Amino acid sequence: MISEQLEKNKERYLEELLELLKIPSVSADPEYTQAMIEAASFIESKLRDAGADNVSIFETDGYPIVYGEKLIDASKPTVLVYGHYDVQPPDPIELWESPPFDPVIKDEKIYARGACDDKGQLYMHIKAFEIMMSNNALPCNVKFMFEGEEEVGSEHLEEFVKEHTGMLNSDVVLISDSSMIANDTPSITTGLRGLSYVEVTVTGPNRDLHSGVYGGAVANPVNILCKMIASLHDENGKVTVKGFYDPVADVSQDERSRMAKAPFNLEKYMNELGIDDVHGESGFSTLERTSIRPTLDVNGIWGGYTGEGAKTVLPSKAHAKISMRLVPDQSSKEITELFAKHFKNLAPPYVKVEVRDMHGGEPAVTPTDSVSYKAASRAMETTFGKVPIPLRNGGSIPIVEMFERILKIKTVLMGFGLDSDAIHSPNEHFGLFNYYKGIETIPYFFKYYAEMSED
Repeated sequence: MISEQLEKNKERYLEELLELLKIPSVSADPEYTQAMIEAASFIESKLRDAGADNVSIFETDGYPIVYGEKLIDASKPTVLVYGHYDVQPPDPIELWESPPFDPVIKDEKIYARGACDDKGQLYMHIKAFEIMMSNNALPCNVKFMFEGEEEVGSEHLEEFVKEHTGMLNSDVVLISDSSMIANDTPSITTGLRGLSYVEVTVTGPNRDLHSGVYGGAVANPVNILCKMIASLHDENGKVTVKGFYDPVADVSQDERSRMAKAPFNLEKYMNELGIDDVHGESGFSTLERTSIRPTLDVNGIWGGYTGEGAKTVLPSKAHAKISMRLVPDQSSKEITELFAKHFKNLAPPYVKVEVRDMHGGEPAVTPTDSVSYKAASRAMETTFGKVPIPLRNGGSIPIVEMFERILKIKTVLMGFGLDSDAIHSPNEHFGLFNYYKGIETIPYFFKYYAEMSED
């Protein structure tokens, strides 16, 4: 019944997603405020069309939160579906092979900003819900909450959740904002890294100076910043911030052995990235480096003159954005404080340093012995024909920890993207196979979760 309904409507499901992808809902840039409101309204309309009740747009001090529900029986369990309609900035535009907000389909993939992260995966849930409703086959209660600030730290979501705990009261959170190993090797994310994101500024003279007149006599903040950043890792790839690793929870050899069994072709991995070798913390595999180990990376660096042609300037300021991915039991607040203290201590006396806390989130590990995980596993086995592999993910979804802390419920991370989908990068894409497979699989999660919850 599910596959028949999907086949009958798949062209419409695709056209609707393409409409959503055309809306440039970039939360990081105020220039796109109207587009953010348009995206929220689009989702509100489609949720209502699919059969949800009490569909509303809740205003926040930031961007709106879209809510809807279908409560069929108070004695049945309730699933809270979360997603986000905001997307990363499309820059650098010149590296896109097609306009980021003019989606195109090529090689059975949808190319557009947000195609995978997270509009495509969010929209799977609306269409899966529509299928269940059209067949009178919704087996339990469902609530939807879609926000517009995930890409900028979900700044106003926690306040919203605290104010609406009754409305959001559920038994489990279901999120599709993660990836799986491959289209022929399904997996379920069982852990996420946390995040500490800062912006640093190094200031030298009180204005930009002529590099001939002052060069060699006055410290160049760009040079100093580069030297400070270079010192943040040692020769073994370890972060040098004092106390950075102190709270890191050890991962058992048994779990590391299970991780090593996951299909992974290092040569293919390097070829796809156009690199000749991998790099990272000594003593750990590539999969371990991107999942169970904390990291520190520069996300952007700038200062002085960067326009066309030449301008011989000694800059007054230099800046960098730095993110740290965290693992249990690191605290984003504590790590941010440790970094700020360490970075300021690196500064020589001839410059000033500012560290600005941008946003953060906590790491999370989800259980594999819960009813909800077993339901997700069985659902993926039903549609993929294989039992999915439990695997930790290197990304961050800070709200997972927040849901558990405030709503006292666990999360299932059943994502259908691939690591090769270029999320946050030019030419982001999402496979048609993945989009449709998500729509097909989600109703089975509801079916099995409702059945197992009664046992």
